[in-house]
Amino acid sequence: MKLTVVGCSGSFPSAESACSSYLVEADGFRLLLDMGNGALGELQRHCGLYDLDAIFLSHLHADHCIDMCAYFVARYYRHDGGRCAPIPVYGPEGTEQRLTTAYADTPSASSMSEVFDFHTVKPSTFEIGPFTVHTERVAHPVEAYGIRIEHGGKTLTYSGDTGVSTALDELARDADLFLCEAAFTHGKENIPDLHLNGREAGQTAARAGARRLVLTHIPPWTDPQANLADAREVYDGPVELAVPRKMYEI
Repeated sequence: MKLTVVGCSGSFPSAESACSSYLVEADGFRLLLDMGNGALGELQRHCGLYDLDAIFLSHLHADHCIDMCAYFVARYYRHDGGRCAPIPVYGPEGTEQRLTTAYADTPSASSMSEVFDFHTVKPSTFEIGPFTVHTERVAHPVEAYGIRIEHGGKTLTYSGDTGVSTALDELARDADLFLCEAAFTHGKENIPDLHLNGREAGQTAARAGARRLVLTHIPPWTDPQANLADAREVYDGPVELAVPRKMYEI
């Protein structure tokens, strides 16, 4: 598998990065994890507009899904080659309605489903292209899912947005790469079931026995170096900060 960081800023885009979006590739198949603010523009650095094969939305907060509205325009109104065939979109219950409401002026109530083939995510194991994926609900104010992706004997886990969660521990169990949010700062924010701080992300990776930790979803007002240092205090494996356009072979 190859993982490319399309965007990694939390809550809103920074001057350097779009919001959450990550491209996972194997065997010629392209799966996009989330499409937050600014992600569609950045995505075109890494693949064509119409080269994605599937999209997974961890939850329906704008910083993880709002550029799906722009992607709807690109797919629905394409003139050269005609309208795109529907692409599979995996998201929480109500994803179609959320995007239709956000766009606010679709030609009809069903227009989104003409270019997006919506699948409702629940805790389960299923196939997306060549990937075996397992999803579990994590700790966030809205319905949100972490995802474990397996291919060729290797495992990538993406936390989505979450507080401390036993479900996340299991998703990250022995993962080769654990892409984990660290939006909060240890000793500063203390809001249960919302976000992790760097220390909690490191503790999760340690409990799970993850082989590598990449911290992501750090908002522009948070010091990423503090979160990195906090994670390193409690996790002995390699840990680094996600940065746009960084690629990982898994």
